[in-house]
Amino acid sequence: MAEFIGHDRKARRAYGFDEIALVPGQVTLNPDEVDISFRVGEKKFAIPFLASAMDGVVDPRFAIAMGKFGGIAVLNLEGIYTRYDDYQAILDKIAEATPEKATELVQKIYVEPVKEKLISKRIQEIKKAKVPCIVSVIPQKAERYGEIAQEAGVDILVVQSTVTTARHISKSYQSVDFKKFCKKTKAPVILGNCVTYEVALELMDTGCAALLVGIGPGSACTTRGVLGLGVPQVTSIVDCAAAREFYYKKSKRYVSIIADGGMSTGGDICKAFACGSDAVMVGSAFARTTEAPGKGFHWGMATPHANLPRGTRIRVGTTGSLEEILFGPAKLDDGTQNLVGALRTCMGNVGASDIREMQLTEIVIAPAIRTEGKLFQAAQRVGMGK
Repeated sequence: MAEFIGHDRKARRAYGFDEIALVPGQVTLNPDEVDISFRVGEKKFAIPFLASAMDGVVDPRFAIAMGKFGGIAVLNLEGIYTRYDDYQAILDKIAEATPEKATELVQKIYVEPVKEKLISKRIQEIKKAKVPCIVSVIPQKAERYGEIAQEAGVDILVVQSTVTTARHISKSYQSVDFKKFCKKTKAPVILGNCVTYEVALELMDTGCAALLVGIGPGSACTTRGVLGLGVPQVTSIVDCAAAREFYYKKSKRYVSIIADGGMSTGGDICKAFACGSDAVMVGSAFARTTEAPGKGFHWGMATPHANLPRGTRIRVGTTGSLEEILFGPAKLDDGTQNLVGALRTCMGNVGASDIREMQLTEIVIAPAIRTEGKLFQAAQRVGMGK
């Protein structure tokens, strides 16, 4: 319900993860027996986790590791891995930069042009390990880089920008026609990012297989500060999931919703599924793994923008292996490890046998959910008090 924020001006109340809680079910299930698989088009994945297309998170080595665990790692086709043949020294420079110089350094590093031969090379490196290869491009490069990626054998193509709509108007350049693009692209296409019912509905009508939902919630993203844009993730996911259900009833075609960003713990991830997500895309949690190329650092996709950076480099540290982050055993008590275990346990407690049932979980508005009864944790800065 909208409220007046001034004379003749209303604003709708929106909610983030910290403002809601999930209600346990009337029936509980064995967590080991719930089904957490999900699909992108006809392709099925064992776990509903995607690693963000950020250079501090996903390189070919990480993509292979994630693929072997049954998840998805998205490689950025416009990052340092397609700009530099030998990229290890570049990663070292970014990790060693001071906070004051990090953004400026990243901007200079990304001035190096993308080399099309490296697009094919990186995809082939991943495919050689016999795991699915998923790559990301911006809409302006979707036609050209998408063609190269398909020739190299890519399995899923992600077309991603800060804000994506089905109707982009420009007089200075030709906008990509997503409907034509999805029709001619043999691999399933994921489009993003969006946050509203109407835009999600129009994007689904292009023929895409899935949508990324989230503008500005990522830990390394500064879009909300730089541009003032964004809708809290709970409301964004619920609205876009409602569009998915309407579109499915109308077309009988199911378009998966992928919550992208804003989830730092297993609890946040569980809430994203309860709000309507079919899968989650996470950056900072995977940037903390020993397999991540960022050496404990994480930076946004828009950080290197030459004129208006909308991301920053942050230090997240290295807390465990990819296996520990995904499956445990957890060595930390803050919910940042064993994310798959957290999802399974939550689904068991709400009585959801699969992701579709998880989307029906009862939700309550609970702004005190993180602080209620946590006085000692907050005072000692442990657990949920960090």
